[in-house]
Amino acid sequence: MKYPRRLSSGANNTVIALSETEVAKLFSGDTRSDIGSEAEKMRFANAINELIVRFSRLDYNDTLEAEMLVMERIYPIDYRAHEVERRELWFDVFADELAQLHANGFVHRDLKRPSGLDGLAFDNILLTDRGLRLIDVGISALKHQVGDKIFARYVAHEQDELALFRDYFLNR
Repeated sequence: MKYPRRLSSGANNTVIALSETEVAKLFSGDTRSDIGSEAEKMRFANAINELIVRFSRLDYNDTLEAEMLVMERIYPIDYRAHEVERRELWFDVFADELAQLHANGFVHRDLKRPSGLDGLAFDNILLTDRGLRLIDVGISALKHQVGDKIFARYVAHEQDELALFRDYFLNR
């Protein structure tokens, strides 16, 4: 289906602009993802720090016949226009905030590639006027839901991706 004001599409969902300050991730039919679970994970991460895109509300659009996960609208900045020294600072804050999320039981699980789709590496990490931010928590996990052993594996994998992102972000 073609959606008005489409910003992006992933394997299961489309994101549309609602206004200058909000976007909605659309859930229609069987998207193989759970809107309630994604909202819960966003709320959980938002209570820890501001690294993850801010959750607003769940809603339904009658015209599009779609459930909507409404969140803040982020306007990305091209980091390559900024000096490496500034990028190092942004990366350090990002790594610290990611460590805070891990320590509190949240792991994003997909820093490198969005939903296994072709596209740019690290599409889920955006530079904004407030620093680096993470979007798309669809496959993220909460420690209390997956247990210690699985959570530790996810965090270890994310640490590997974080090292790759550091090199990409500072040297591209």
